[in-house]
Parts: sequence; C-alpha cells; structure tokens
Amino acid sequence: MSAPTKRLAVWVDGAALPDAEAHAFWDRFSAWMDAHRGDLAGFAKSEGFASVTPSIKGDVPVLLVSKSEAQKAYASAKATPGRRKS
Repeated sequence: MSAPTKRLAVWVDGAALPDAEAHAFWDRFSAWMDAHRGDLAGFAKSEGFASVTPSIKGDVPVLLVSKSEAQKAYASAKATPGRRKS
C-alpha cells in the first residue's frame, strides 16, 4: 500500500497548475512564509505575480494566484465551495 498523496493546488488566474508544478509552488510558498511571515505580496512579487491568496476548495488547500489582481491583506484561509474528489 502506498502513502496517500498530499493534495495541494495552485490556480493562476483561474487555471489549475499541473500537480507537480503546484507542489513545487507550494514548497516555495511555504519556505518564503517561514522566512517572511505574512508577506504574501513579497512572495507574489518574487514569483512574478501581483497577488497570492491562500484558500480552501472543498478539502484541498489552494493558492489563488493572479497576474493582475491586487494583493489583499493576509488573513486565515477561507473555505469556498469546490468539487470534492474521492
């Protein structure tokens, strides 16, 4: 039996990144946030984006990334409706 796959997602302007890219993005996001607590705007800028917002879709943690939407202040992730996959 294999270990369960960690479910993480990244959506850039509404388009989902492939799983491997999403996991790499999350790794960079986590490292940045460990070193620069709460600095979402700094991370977005370092990746070439205008904003990044943590969210939850169904039961999956999601980073909502935008090339044009302004960065909002850091807040706890809010659950939003989403498709649950079994």
